[in-house]
Amino acid sequence: MKLFWNEPAIQDLRDLRDYIAADSDFHAADFIASIIRRAERLTAFPTTGRVVPEAESENVREILYRSYRVIYRIVGERVDVLAVIHGSRDLWSKGRSLGNRVGVWPVVRAGRPALEVAN
Repeated sequence: MKLFWNEPAIQDLRDLRDYIAADSDFHAADFIASIIRRAERLTAFPTTGRVVPEAESENVREILYRSYRVIYRIVGERVDVLAVIHGSRDLWSKGRSLGNRVGVWPVVRAGRPALEVAN
């Protein structure tokens, strides 16, 4: 299994690093390194993470690190990291942009919002 970070996920890490670095460069580097180490474990155990509730797909999963969700998709023999977001963020609260990044978008099922997964 190989691990790939897509560009938006890399930008998430950069943004998070910059945010933490405003207080401490050391803690910023340590925090980002910890997220990366946690994600690297997915190469051996890709189904370790839970299924992303909003995605309703076995292939879109997440691991948690402190308050952050590392969202990834299993595709064959690769793991694609799609986003690193704070746990308080809703995947589609800012329109469809974040939902599209991780391959989900809002739909209505039985009168309630749900998300569908892109194929």
